Amino acid sequence: MESGQLVAVFGAYGHTGRFVVAELAARGFVPVPSGRNARAVRELAEEFGLEARVASVDDADSLDAALAGTAAVINCAGPFATTTGPVIEAALRARIPYLDVAAELEANLDTFAHYRERAREAGAVIVPAMAFFGGLGDLLATAAMGDRTAADEVHVAYALSSWHPTAGTRLSGAVSRERRGDVRLRYRGGQWERRTDSAPTLEWTFPEPVGVREVIGEFTMADVVTVPQHLAVPDVTTYMTTEAVRDIAAPHTPAPTATDRDGRSDQTFLVDVIVRSDGAERRATAGGRDIYAVTAPLVVEALERVLTGRTRTVGVASAGEIFDAADFLNALAPHLTLDLHPHEHTG
Repeated sequence: MESGQLVAVFGAYGHTGRFVVAELAARGFVPVPSGRNARAVRELAEEFGLEARVASVDDADSLDAALAGTAAVINCAGPFATTTGPVIEAALRARIPYLDVAAELEANLDTFAHYRERAREAGAVIVPAMAFFGGLGDLLATAAMGDRTAADEVHVAYALSSWHPTAGTRLSGAVSRERRGDVRLRYRGGQWERRTDSAPTLEWTFPEPVGVREVIGEFTMADVVTVPQHLAVPDVTTYMTTEAVRDIAAPHTPAPTATDRDGRSDQTFLVDVIVRSDGAERRATAGGRDIYAVTAPLVVEALERVLTGRTRTVGVASAGEIFDAADFLNALAPHLTLDLHPHEHTG
């Protein structure tokens, strides 16, 4: 990879955006921080010794100027329902790859629906949800599938030690709820269902040392969008530990607090993926620290692979479709504890 490539980061001064800027710089890229908050963009640029480019999704010319001369753009600015369209359009005009860290279901679905044909025809690369939610679960499910492209069910369970949401997470959640109304989404039989009943509370047996934990079933996250985009799986379900759900639902839960020199919080996570087909199941798991911080190596690894041509398709593609899932995950070994080679169980 040629070092020194410019990479625009829209929403660079947000919590996740700062991690992305630091990861890009550590890998030899030159981040170009951008966003509408002029003061925040300039302060971040000064801190890292970078060029600030103020831009707004309401001003196409400003977005074009922000992306000028860059090799790609990473969108870290929520709510993504507002930012994805304009930033993707700017990336298409600039003829550069677009990646985002969106975990908003509606925004993810819109990206696939609205840009699939245009991006494929243009030979463009658009990778939505390249983050802890959406990207990681999809990669794990794809790795667990092995050479298969179809299964009966995929289950993705998250055990978070806590979930102190960022301001961006709260804002994105509010926008999703406003769009969705008093319904929740579930993916069954190869289609989306709008449900008005309460999500079930269940028990999930995670690998040790986490063990048996109470989870909210059908706690639908971005993996339920990304997985069936490229794998023939009619039922995809995600689960979240109840403590984490209580944290994010409580209005006074504080934002994450840095506990190390890299800015990570003390939050830990375990993502447990089970793929079931014809009575047999395969499992893949990943553990680590800080769901926001780990998004940075996920999206920057993806960027590096896109820019060096280590991809399997063009157009709008989720992580498991465009990358070699097992190879990608193993490349993140410094950031994740992985088990990608479990035995297949039948029963």
